Amino acid sequence: MASSWPEWSRQVTDARALRALAHPARLAILSRLQTEGPATATECAEVAGLSPSACSYHLRQLAKHGLVADAPPRGDGRERVWRALQRGWGFQWSEDEAPDLVEAQNAVVDTILAEADRRLGDYFAHSDRESLEWRNSAWLTHTVLRVDAEELREIAERITAVIEPYRVTERPAEDAPTGARLAELHLRIFPRAPRRQPPQTAPPPGGEEGQEPS
Repeated sequence: MASSWPEWSRQVTDARALRALAHPARLAILSRLQTEGPATATECAEVAGLSPSACSYHLRQLAKHGLVADAPPRGDGRERVWRALQRGWGFQWSEDEAPDLVEAQNAVVDTILAEADRRLGDYFAHSDRESLEWRNSAWLTHTVLRVDAEELREIAERITAVIEPYRVTERPAEDAPTGARLAELHLRIFPRAPRRQPPQTAPPPGGEEGQEPS
């Protein structure tokens, strides 16, 4: 992760707030507000796959943890409008974290990865309907690196710097070229877990393996 936390993003350090985010509908709603601006519960329902009343409940839960708030009303003001309080959010691991915080962090990561895989699956399920230009622009790669912790962090920071100008929160639609649309980048950089050692088998009764008892 980056060595310093970006000003536009919230660093979530509260286990209760992280547990609130470990829900696919809430992640979808918050992303909708952060990337496309203020919206009503009815508009959020389009991305969350829930009813407007269910989205209203999830919006109130996000507001409870300081992630969203009321936006200026529209028209006759009959339907509540919500806005994101930050353009992004995340967290960092640290030493001596409380078990409940670690559990909440892992729950959020599990939800994010599952939802990212689902959206990638949605793309592949409909990719034959995309133009050849877009299909050839999509990119999946898997590479094994040999690095130390500092080099791995530097790689992440350099990639972040490259994509920063293209973030939807940084690039208004009117500044993008004709034909631009929302796209996703899923970046997973991590050290491989140590290889599992095969279980030790006990020698047969009567002596070492391969020996006959005397």
